[in-house]
Amino acid sequence: MSHNPSHTLAVSAIALSALAAGAALAQSKPMNDGKPAMEKCYGVALAGKNDCAAGPGTTCAGTSKADWQGNAWKYVPAGTCTEIKTPKGTGSLTPIRS
Repeated sequence: MSHNPSHTLAVSAIALSALAAGAALAQSKPMNDGKPAMEKCYGVALAGKNDCAAGPGTTCAGTSKADWQGNAWKYVPAGTCTEIKTPKGTGSLTPIRS
């Protein structure tokens, strides 16, 4: 059996292309079983409708005391937080100090 270097090179190139395409496809798919990626967005939740982190004296989800409370967050689709407008401004990826 003869060893053909150009054949080996072609097969290797095809294999690498398939791996690269698979990796790109995997990165473009939403995570969590088909659900879109989500991010924490501060300052966009209505009173009692936050997902978590509503500051001192609160336990977690549903404990914010005011609409658009800066230290309370809500999960929103990734990449949309800073586009959300409220009467107090836009959403933030970090807590908003009042």
